[in-house]
This record gives sequence, C-alpha cells and structure tokens, in this order.
Amino acid sequence: MQAVVALETPITTENKTVAPQVRVGAGADTNTNVRTQPLPYRFIKRTFDIVFSSAVIVVGFIPALILSIAIVIDSPGASPIYSQTRLGRGEKPFKMYKFRSMIPSADELLPDLKDKNEATGPLFKIKDDPRVTRVGHFIRKHSIDELPQFLNVFLGQLSCVGPRPPLPSEVAEYTERDRLRLTVKPGLSGYWQISGRSDLTFNDMVNLDIDYINDASPITDLKIIGKTALIMFKGDGAY
Repeated sequence: MQAVVALETPITTENKTVAPQVRVGAGADTNTNVRTQPLPYRFIKRTFDIVFSSAVIVVGFIPALILSIAIVIDSPGASPIYSQTRLGRGEKPFKMYKFRSMIPSADELLPDLKDKNEATGPLFKIKDDPRVTRVGHFIRKHSIDELPQFLNVFLGQLSCVGPRPPLPSEVAEYTERDRLRLTVKPGLSGYWQISGRSDLTFNDMVNLDIDYINDASPITDLKIIGKTALIMFKGDGAY
C-alpha cells in the first residue's frame, strides 16, 4: 500500500526555514508503509549510478591523490582513507569509505564525548568536535570527505541518492518506523542533505527519508544531485 504524504509545519533552525516537516500516512509516528520502488526505476537508477560514479572516480583521481597527501601531512602515520561498517538495504553490513577527517584515535575518544552530543535520537554529532583535524574541518564542511563513497556506489553498496547508511549501533536503537529507512539502498545524498543536514533532528531525517522513498523517481534524483552540488559548495549545515 502506498503511503499518503502530507506536509506539516516548516522546520525552523536559527530563525530560518530549512525544510517542510513531513507526515506520512495517518500519523508520522505510527505509519509503517512505504512505496515499493518499481523495477524499471531501479534499473535506471543503477545504470546512472555506475556511469556517474565511474566518471567521478576517473576525474577525481588526481585531486584525491593530492588531498590524500595533505591528510597524511596533517595526520602523520594515519591512512588517508577511513573505513567504517554501515548497514545498507535490509540491514546488510558493508564497509563505507571516507577521507580521514579526524585524528587516528577518534573512535577510542568517543565514549568520553558522549555527554557533549548535540544530536537527537541515536545520532552523535558535535559542532566543534575536538577530534576533527585542520584538513578535516574543510573537507567535512564541503562534504569532500564523502567522495570516496563513489567507490561504494560503483560496487552497488550505495546509490547516488538515498537515505544515508546508519551505524549498527544506531540501528540497534531504531523503532519499527525508523527501520523504513533501510527498505531501500542507502545513498550519498537525499532530502535530508539538501534540507539542513546536521541542523535537523533525527526525526526530521526519518520523515524526510520516508518522503524521499515515496517520491523517488529519476527526475527527483537528478534534482537532488543538482541541489547537493550547490550545498557542497556553500557548506551549509555540515560539521
């Protein structure tokens, strides 16, 4: 059954409206249905993912090497590429790649920073995270640290557009409705990324992801990709 999507009060952050909050079905907190993506759309989406990710990998190879050298200089002894286990469609685990933006001991320091968490729900984010390196501040602001994930896209673990893949520890705290995010292949960008990113709450993210799943189409994906490029350039809402 296809869910009916309705818009509620716009989300306001720091006195500016960043996106409409979405209510799905009869009630945002109780609906457990999302639209099944048609096979022709999934075929088109996968074809685009392969072509687009291949182009980005080829064009970005030399810039990636230069950035890798800068990361190694900023974090001596550390690999410029950081991998982390994330969950994809159907909670299938995979290794997701990023350019290193934090010090090598970042994961070990996480327990000591839990009380400084500024995010809601199972997410963890600190606006001025002390673990972020000098290079890391810039590449996180403009989402450049996410570019190695085009390899995940090429391998079929991610799509260019879709809900962001969560950590296993986050999914352990999910409600049944939160798990609707995992009914489709995760992606590099989506409604959440172009509507405020880290300025939004966890529930806002879930609402927007469910909205995307029900709205998904080739035209919608192209619009999101175009808006994502602008957001990356401006660096709004990322930290």
